[in-house]
Amino acid sequence: MVAAAGRIGIPFKRAPRWIRAEIAEASLGAERAVLALPMTFMNESGGPVQALVKYFKPARLLVVHDDIDLPFGKLRLHEGRGTGGHNGVASIVRSLGDTGFWRLKIGVGRPPGRMDPAAFVLRGFTKQEQPDMDLVIVEAADVVRSFAQDGAETARQQAGEAYGRLFGK
Repeated sequence: MVAAAGRIGIPFKRAPRWIRAEIAEASLGAERAVLALPMTFMNESGGPVQALVKYFKPARLLVVHDDIDLPFGKLRLHEGRGTGGHNGVASIVRSLGDTGFWRLKIGVGRPPGRMDPAAFVLRGFTKQEQPDMDLVIVEAADVVRSFAQDGAETARQQAGEAYGRLFGK
């Protein structure tokens, strides 16, 4: 979200004090967008997301998160479905009581060997991975902007094409 705010040129600030998040608000054409970073552990992000939804009453909600079931660098945008074993998404679903929000998944690949998936997603990227992930984050930020400005279907197409653009696949 920081990359998305940076691409749009807006700074983050503290949300209203009862919401445990930082926010960046922007007008994108005729659309108003609020980017938010929960200030909790990922597994407890449902509370801040619920408070943000209550306060801002968005027409659409897009949650951006990592996904170990997608190849490294692959982006996928979809609406609804289950949690896919992602504890942060599960927290949001529990808090909202609904799975009907949009998700932008950023593939980080599977853990090597028998490495614990939690340890894998909490580690930093390697020196070899970081430059590619920096490019993926820019693409993801552009998908977020497209989602707000141009709609979900345009953003979904852009997300689907990003992997090929970046990695020639």
